[in-house]
Amino acid sequence: MDLTGGSAPARTSKNRPSDLVPDPDAVTPSGSGSPSLPVSGGAGPSSAAPSPGPRVPEARTSAASRSGAGASLPRTSRPRASVPEARGPVVPEAPDARPDARPTVTELRLSAFAGHRSAAHALGPVTLFTGPSGSGKTTTLRAYEALARLGAGDPLDEVFPDAADLVPEHARPDAQGRRGFRIGCTVDGPCGPVRLDLAVQAEPRLRIVGERLTARDRTLLATALRDPGRSTVQAEWHTAGATPVTRAPLPDDLLGTALLPLRVAGRTPGQLEVLAAAEQVVVGLRSAFACDPRPERMRAPVPPGEGRLRRDCANLAEVLHRTHNDRPRRHHRLATVAGAGCAGTVTGLGVRELREGTVRAVLERAGRTATPLGRLGDGELRYLALALTLLTGPGVLEMDRVAEVPDAMQGLTLLADGLDRGLDRRQSAELLRLAVEIAGDGHIRVAGSVGDRTAAEARRTPGVTVVDLGA
Repeated sequence: MDLTGGSAPARTSKNRPSDLVPDPDAVTPSGSGSPSLPVSGGAGPSSAAPSPGPRVPEARTSAASRSGAGASLPRTSRPRASVPEARGPVVPEAPDARPDARPTVTELRLSAFAGHRSAAHALGPVTLFTGPSGSGKTTTLRAYEALARLGAGDPLDEVFPDAADLVPEHARPDAQGRRGFRIGCTVDGPCGPVRLDLAVQAEPRLRIVGERLTARDRTLLATALRDPGRSTVQAEWHTAGATPVTRAPLPDDLLGTALLPLRVAGRTPGQLEVLAAAEQVVVGLRSAFACDPRPERMRAPVPPGEGRLRRDCANLAEVLHRTHNDRPRRHHRLATVAGAGCAGTVTGLGVRELREGTVRAVLERAGRTATPLGRLGDGELRYLALALTLLTGPGVLEMDRVAEVPDAMQGLTLLADGLDRGLDRRQSAELLRLAVEIAGDGHIRVAGSVGDRTAAEARRTPGVTVVDLGA
């Protein structure tokens, strides 16, 4: 199939190929030849569509190729977010275009996801979700992380191993026994706001059954399920050349937006617009790092290595060994911050190399012998790990960066479920102050969940957005 052209008429948001992700409160057929998925009381993801996204590893692309995504999809090429400047004027002139803006997720939508219904949350530099137990704080952050992983090319079954549990409880199956959920986001950046909306079928088989990428009231990508018996969906993307729309099959277990840099030639203004919007979304989503420090895993000495902090922060000593040697200024600042969250008068953070070839981090206190971090309390360890994440940035975190995009155009969003878990009032206040300070320069953002006490403090703190899910 010619991936640079087609024979379809031009499509815009006023003339869409199908109702891929309908309004959560509207129950209408998708128009794609199969009925809509009932989600949350009968309104559900439309059967129109799915698609995919690449992982950055070759294994993902070859899997997509095997599933019928098209013979022209390279088996060994890595999906990548191309640098727009390398192609020329990728961002069309528009009032909301900001060439120097860093791609950022500014809204999270949970149209029908677990216990959430028709929810849309604006995200600021520091956004904290609060509410009683069961209000959906954890699932809100999980939806964000799921979109980030799909943007990085993770397959659907790895992102949602328990997809059936995420279907709204009262959702009824349709005649084919299908149920699912819907999530989406808005990523702001050089192209202005770009919306991504997904409809996922969880039963009887997990697949993306609706994907739509829109910018400036134009549908740039839409996918539709034409043959439920196949593991592909039909995708249409804006071309605006001799042929206004390009059509091609894509796999139904990957995010189509993330695959576009592999599939779109970038020869016409329309293709450049699609590429710029897709790359903005991919870069914005892949900036997320989910951090959940586990003190019980952080106490033992660890072998030295490349020093990239893992999600559970079990290799905290290894990372401190790296920052102590390679980033002394940041390490010194962390030691200063440690004094506000650890008992006693902290004078520094040291690292000891042990005989067996491992390293152990120690807390240095005035007038006392250095204390191994393994002897600190759970709250002190969590505080140190979260402060380290904020102070070091993406280069020291185990996250999937977009190598082809300059660091100046990439940011970091720290996702922290239970940000204040195990912390006392002083530690929570200091971590909140640090988050606001670090987020002030625009490079790092925070989205987390907190308890009532920290939420009350956050409401009095300028620069913090508090979302009460129990209201």
